[in-house]
Amino acid sequence: MTDAGSLHSRPPLERMLRIHQALQSGKFPNASTLAREIEVATKTIHRDIEFMRDRLGLPVEFHPGKNGYHYTEEVSAFPNIQITEGELFALIVAEKALQQYRGTSFEKPILSAIRKMEQSLPDTISLNLADIEQTISFRTRAEPILNLEIFDTLARAAAHRQQIELAYRKPGQPQPEKRLVDPYHLANINGEWYLFAYDHARKDIRTFVPARVQSVKLTGQTFERPQKFSLEKRLRDSFGVHSGEGEYEVVIRFNARAADYVREKKWHESQLLRELKGGGVELRMKLSSLMEIERWILSWGGDAKVLKPRELAVAIRNSAQRILDSSR
Repeated sequence: MTDAGSLHSRPPLERMLRIHQALQSGKFPNASTLAREIEVATKTIHRDIEFMRDRLGLPVEFHPGKNGYHYTEEVSAFPNIQITEGELFALIVAEKALQQYRGTSFEKPILSAIRKMEQSLPDTISLNLADIEQTISFRTRAEPILNLEIFDTLARAAAHRQQIELAYRKPGQPQPEKRLVDPYHLANINGEWYLFAYDHARKDIRTFVPARVQSVKLTGQTFERPQKFSLEKRLRDSFGVHSGEGEYEVVIRFNARAADYVREKKWHESQLLRELKGGGVELRMKLSSLMEIERWILSWGGDAKVLKPRELAVAIRNSAQRILDSSR
């Protein structure tokens, strides 16, 4: 006989199929007899029957005279969950992608939802989940170090539109400074977390890195997020998370050694690629800020050359010179 512990872990769909079969037999089973047969608590049976009746639309009713449940009309087949192979694969990818949310307030509710979907699958599909799990994974090269209590407060404040006071330390600053902000949006961009918030002192939207927040407290005030705020529009002309007021046409030439790597990704919405003789490629983009593109170009070493704008080319040369000077 199978032990009760293993039966408790059975997917809910399997339990409901057992209940469906018992109802089809016409024996008017009640919650107690079903609980003994399936080896679960009677309240579990009650929940399953309610789900079958209210969510699946099955005509289940309790017959007082027979002291048991029955179908009030003929049921030809139990409603089944139809899931394609592509949808199943997407489910696994979604669960694996949770690695970037480990420890945050998002992890448990997302994982719980995915588990519920998995448990509702028939056994034949559920068995395949373990096989697919071994074929895909996500890895982060440099994982942000987060104070989970602070991160959770930021997430809840943004969700409930609660004004907060931050003790925020910028890189290079010896001491944190107080910032009174309305948290509009918390985003994970390229594996890094950012808080977009209205800064009351600066009277503008600013970008904060949660890892730099020393402490956070609620002020007791709430705010209304402007309808015109759109993260997509804000970052449309940025190369990462920093948006500026400028308009720059950026042109970078990559040699043949780097060209294939450049072709493999979409680096920016505005990008245009032009093939060059000898196997190289030219990348054109329209950006509002040069802050982040400079670091990206330096990461290519001597395989990238800036053609436009002039100030970016000068900044790259100066940074390269500083690297040479510091390595002597």
